Amino acid sequence: MRVLVVGANGQIGSKLVRMLQEDDRYTPVAMVRKEEQSEKFQSEGIETVLADLEGPVKDLENAVKGNDAIIFTAGSGGSTGLDKTLLIDLDGAVKVMEAAENTQVKRFILVSALQAHNRDNWNEEIRPYYVAKHYADKMLESSSLDYTIVRPGGLMNEPGTGTIQLGLNLERGTIPREDVARMLLEVLSAQNSYRTAFDVISGEVAIEKAVKEIN
Repeated sequence: MRVLVVGANGQIGSKLVRMLQEDDRYTPVAMVRKEEQSEKFQSEGIETVLADLEGPVKDLENAVKGNDAIIFTAGSGGSTGLDKTLLIDLDGAVKVMEAAENTQVKRFILVSALQAHNRDNWNEEIRPYYVAKHYADKMLESSSLDYTIVRPGGLMNEPGTGTIQLGLNLERGTIPREDVARMLLEVLSAQNSYRTAFDVISGEVAIEKAVKEIN
């Protein structure tokens, strides 16, 4: 299965690409914006495609076609302005969804944010970020795609534990980026996760077991 990772140069995306590379079931394709990023992945034997989330949908169609699945891990990051939050986390995500539908790439996994679906539980300090995630999620849910929306808690750089808590309405918590990447890998081929959305934080259940219990 060819899997396009959007945001492959990011912290979750880069971990995920390497996990996919190590798994015989998958061939990762790293979508990046800069030539030097492409060269870095290619030096590791990883196929790349250059595309810009702020570009036209037609360009993104060229990037996604020929793949079997898309995992959207891109984000504007905490150091950019609110304009980039709208252009990347919302419009960029929606344009990739449109490109996927236009090129018949049915499987689509989106990294969102804990409780993005529940306005009452948004973090007021980053409310615009939650607005972007909320409406990107809604657009994906209204699409024809076989989607899974993963809503992780606060992202940490510590080593993964391999154990999580998964549910529809979790209390605020944190999770290592490594465990988020592992979660994305596990749900990729899990048909029971199609057209579902859930929160995920660190917990006591093995990732593989938690994914099998999604319904």
